[in-house]
Amino acid sequence: MPNAKVLSEKQAIVAALTEKLQNAAAGVIVDYKGITVAEDTALRAECRKNDVEYAVVKNTLLRFAFNNVGLNELDDQLNGTTSLAIAADPVAPARVIADFAKKLNGKFEIKGGFMEGKVVSLETVNALASIPALPVLQAQVLGTMLAPISALACVLKQIAEKDGAPAEEAAAE
Repeated sequence: MPNAKVLSEKQAIVAALTEKLQNAAAGVIVDYKGITVAEDTALRAECRKNDVEYAVVKNTLLRFAFNNVGLNELDDQLNGTTSLAIAADPVAPARVIADFAKKLNGKFEIKGGFMEGKVVSLETVNALASIPALPVLQAQVLGTMLAPISALACVLKQIAEKDGAPAEEAAAE
């Protein structure tokens, strides 16, 4: 039986993990076996840049935290080396981790994930990873909205030039 000090420290870690899991919109658990320190440092920098919290966690402590928030289905994936990536953005952890896993070709493997308190399949994690970042989506929507206006402006300019007047003079009249 562990002494009271060690037990209270572990309980505090589980309580903190439970709170983080409850506040996270989504998360991904990963098998990080075989990555180098440089690769791990690059991953952590990418996670910080995308507001993703990434940490290596003991399986037993993570199992207790998952059970506290109702993610018991992930218990089967908690073996070997495990790290956890969570964020308030539901897409960010999946995108960052999946991009990194593609770069490393097999050294870094996604075990599973959760979103809004429910366990999601590996296919769902990969589908979330394929969604572009928010600024890219905003640019695509704006581009789509501006396309008809831009096309109309080009047509009007061509009509004005066809009538013999340069576009600037036609606009001035």
